[in-house]
Amino acid sequence: MRLHRNLCFAVIDGLTLIFNEGAYADKVIQQLLKRDKRWGSRDRGFVAETTYDIVRWKRLYAEIAEVKEPFNRDNLWRMFAVWATLKGVKLPDWKYFENTPTRKIKGRFDEFSKIRKLRESIPDWIDEIGLEELGEDKWTKEIAMQNEQAEVILRTNTLKTTKENLQNILSDEGIETEFLKGYNSALKLVERANVFVTDAFKKGYFEVQDASSQLVADFLDVAPGMKVVDTCAGAGGKTLHIASLMENKGQIVAMDIYESKLKKLKVRARRNGVHNIDLKVIDSTKPIKKLYNKADRVLIDAPCSGLGVLRRNPDAKWKLEPAFLDRIRITQQEVLQQYSRMVKSGGKLVYATCSVLPSENQNQVDNFLKSESGKDFIFVKDKKILAHENGFDGFYMALLERKV
Repeated sequence: MRLHRNLCFAVIDGLTLIFNEGAYADKVIQQLLKRDKRWGSRDRGFVAETTYDIVRWKRLYAEIAEVKEPFNRDNLWRMFAVWATLKGVKLPDWKYFENTPTRKIKGRFDEFSKIRKLRESIPDWIDEIGLEELGEDKWTKEIAMQNEQAEVILRTNTLKTTKENLQNILSDEGIETEFLKGYNSALKLVERANVFVTDAFKKGYFEVQDASSQLVADFLDVAPGMKVVDTCAGAGGKTLHIASLMENKGQIVAMDIYESKLKKLKVRARRNGVHNIDLKVIDSTKPIKKLYNKADRVLIDAPCSGLGVLRRNPDAKWKLEPAFLDRIRITQQEVLQQYSRMVKSGGKLVYATCSVLPSENQNQVDNFLKSESGKDFIFVKDKKILAHENGFDGFYMALLERKV
């Protein structure tokens, strides 16, 4: 691989924004990729993947390069040199790479690879809590998997096409996919590609959605004609899946505290051909109280630490703080207590997170069932998904039923 100056400068500029100004990596990379219209897919791939790589391994590379935050541009070039050396990329004769100690870099990498929190490039506190909640063996395997690049998984929009038909359509557009056993609507890309520019995407034949996330709507056990509430709908990935399972029949109430996310859902719903969704902004307790005892199904895709999806959001581990985790556990129990009241007699509730920590998952469900609000519910089943066991995102989902 030959390094090109303008591409490397783009990476350094992106890292400056992500590390020093707290910008989100995905947003920064979107902007970087628009910098030069002459860049081909290989150039854009280099910028995106190199930036994500250095973000993912920030702590390890900084330790090897012997630099500390806040990083100046010289520090970032030193970290870039570490990345290149460990990848076997030849460093060009640029001033930024003068006196790069190649042998020392490899030696320090070997030394730090013996220490999990450095080898996996995570803050001390995340390593400690993962170890405490999952145990040595599971946590070691799980955090290693969370540093692997996530595969691109599509969910077929069955309102418009079939999985088999979508596979053929994408193949005609030069994108090869594989079926995933046990996932009814999923297709996995054989090679990474920008699927958002395809005609199939523009026509609403699919959404990008991880395989684990696709299990949640199935877990909810919906049927056409039901009244379903998605209480933390966000931009609506699971809402749209629920709509397809309901065959556009019945009513889905998609709720969120952020109106901007619901506006994105509205656009996505139009593209997907979905017309049974009502959007509700949670700006007070009124919209929730109006739905008490009204829903056949309620989904609580609860806010969480996101420790099951670090593969997709590697910058999240640098933004997370212990205090946030403490606060989010309180929020999780509050939404369970409040939103569960929307389930009518005989109805069902799914509590889900994209975390792998029991304190955010089964412990929350246990505490709810022991509470006054939870005494009306019975536990049906749950599913604990670890990335190192199934190859997809870490997830949790529990199905509860309201007593008749």
